[in-house]
Amino acid sequence: MPWTTRKIRDSAVVSHFTGLVRRNHRRTRPLMWATAATLLAGSCWLVVTGLYARSELLAARGDLETLRNTVTAPASSVSTTKDATGRRARTEAAARSAAAHADRAHQLTTGPAWSVAAHLPGLGGTVETVRGTAKAVDRLTGEVLPAVVQTAGNLAGVAGAGGGHLDLSELRRAAPALEQVSRQVAVTRTETRKLPSQTWLPALDRVRDELVGRLDRMAPAVEDAATGARLLPLMLGDDRPRRYLVVFQNPAEARGTGGMPGAHALMTADKGALALTHFGHDAEMVSTHPKVDLGAEFAAMYGRYDAVSTWPNSNMSPHFPYAARIWSAAWLDKSGERVDGVISLDPSALARLLAGAGPTRTTDGTVVSADNVVDLSERTNYMRYADPLKRKAFLLDMARAAAGQLLAAAEDPQRRPALLLGLYEVLGNGQLNVWSAHGDEQRELESRPVGGSLPLNPEPYAGLVLNNAAGTKLDYYLDRSLDWRPGRCTAAGREITVKAVLANHAPSSGLPTYVTERMDKPLYATHKGDNRLLVSYYATAGANLIKATIDGHNTLMSPGIERGHPVYTLDVEVPAGGSRTVMLHLLEPPSEAAPTVLHQRLPRPLQVTVHPSPGCSGA
Repeated sequence: MPWTTRKIRDSAVVSHFTGLVRRNHRRTRPLMWATAATLLAGSCWLVVTGLYARSELLAARGDLETLRNTVTAPASSVSTTKDATGRRARTEAAARSAAAHADRAHQLTTGPAWSVAAHLPGLGGTVETVRGTAKAVDRLTGEVLPAVVQTAGNLAGVAGAGGGHLDLSELRRAAPALEQVSRQVAVTRTETRKLPSQTWLPALDRVRDELVGRLDRMAPAVEDAATGARLLPLMLGDDRPRRYLVVFQNPAEARGTGGMPGAHALMTADKGALALTHFGHDAEMVSTHPKVDLGAEFAAMYGRYDAVSTWPNSNMSPHFPYAARIWSAAWLDKSGERVDGVISLDPSALARLLAGAGPTRTTDGTVVSADNVVDLSERTNYMRYADPLKRKAFLLDMARAAAGQLLAAAEDPQRRPALLLGLYEVLGNGQLNVWSAHGDEQRELESRPVGGSLPLNPEPYAGLVLNNAAGTKLDYYLDRSLDWRPGRCTAAGREITVKAVLANHAPSSGLPTYVTERMDKPLYATHKGDNRLLVSYYATAGANLIKATIDGHNTLMSPGIERGHPVYTLDVEVPAGGSRTVMLHLLEPPSEAAPTVLHQRLPRPLQVTVHPSPGCSGA
């Protein structure tokens, strides 16, 4: 074929295909524009609905803040049924409004556009977090909150039948709902934790992290409430009258569970009605001879201090059930009466309860309130009374007045909500401890903060426990800090460095002799205000101490074991106005988890720093 002919034919073919492309381009152009318009509309829809959802969530947060303020608002001095009804109506209205806003936020973040966007590369994680957060808040306000508000309102609104301080029938009715709520919160917590935490919106990441933190606090709290609804009817005498020994601890002289056991009372519970039938001070219990066997491990740790038979030493262990069993046996030896359980609290717990119940007065006219009960119990009473008998009488008078005020508030529909909220808080954070003589009840209590138990598990643990060894009341002025730092992982285990700093801020003058007088009679010279402490560190099960120092100098610590935890103890003199630094170097089983930290309840809170783990993947 001639070259010119072939060229003409090739040109025709090219022209033909060019025409096809142009015609196809004209045909696909509308499709391309439609696709672009759809994507733009979808993007606009996501932005607009996302902004509306944010607005709804902010409104829900405002309603929840209103609800919290309504519940925690102090009661007026004059209480009426109308006031209580109005408070409950405001609470329920805020809960309904929060649920409505959260439901709208959830609806705005569902639908085809949001579903498709959740699977787009680069955008999907952010969209998934937005949707998951809205869903979680919707579930909490729409399913969890109504059940909690209704139960709390029913309990706070009416007293129990026959003059009971709590409506036990309402507790029984609430138990299944609270169990369901507990499961819902657990599921929501798990789902929220799985949401992407690092999106391209830092503000969204903060919201997600804040929600996870709230759920981490909410899950055990709701589980505590469900446990309480199961246990309280029986423990408060639903089937038969119950009797409890109540022991008040004084943290001005440190003991393992908080403070030295002081005043005590006997409380009866009959179908929810509570009564305090006896008050006594610690001198009544000193001569008792409790008959209780706490096992060889306890004897090895505390036998040298005669902890079973010596009332002031009976709670050197931080494991509250040990102290409760000793106190129960001591009451049996004193009175011949068996108790169904033991309850213990300190002035800080009493302060929280009085915040809901309101102030009261002792027989001499002293005002006892949430603002001053800690200072009165742990400092002022020593300044006011040089005579120990008068001081003990004043403390008993305080205990009677405070107890009477709490029982009166439990009968008052205006003050009952704030009182129950305070009770819920002190039970949930371990400020008030309860032990039951009934095995099935005690097994439930031991798994909750209210049980005050030293955990029996292999998880990482860090516990700084102090026992006053001087007999002074100087721990009111004691500051404590604990620094826990994980190091590298080796074949032998994870390296842990613990630094505990103890600072004695007792004033150099002006303190009564009873506060500063040493009962230990040391062989070395001391000064007024100097203190002496048994410092114990409770480590993770399986840990080994490699080295210990005090103020940079090598030292030996006495080893022991309690409920699977290695315990290392050192006798430390802390001079007035000075501080001591104890360092421990340990090897623990490999783990990347942060430790559970024991917070011993002393007048000044423990300052804790837990450093992140560098990882154990190579161990």
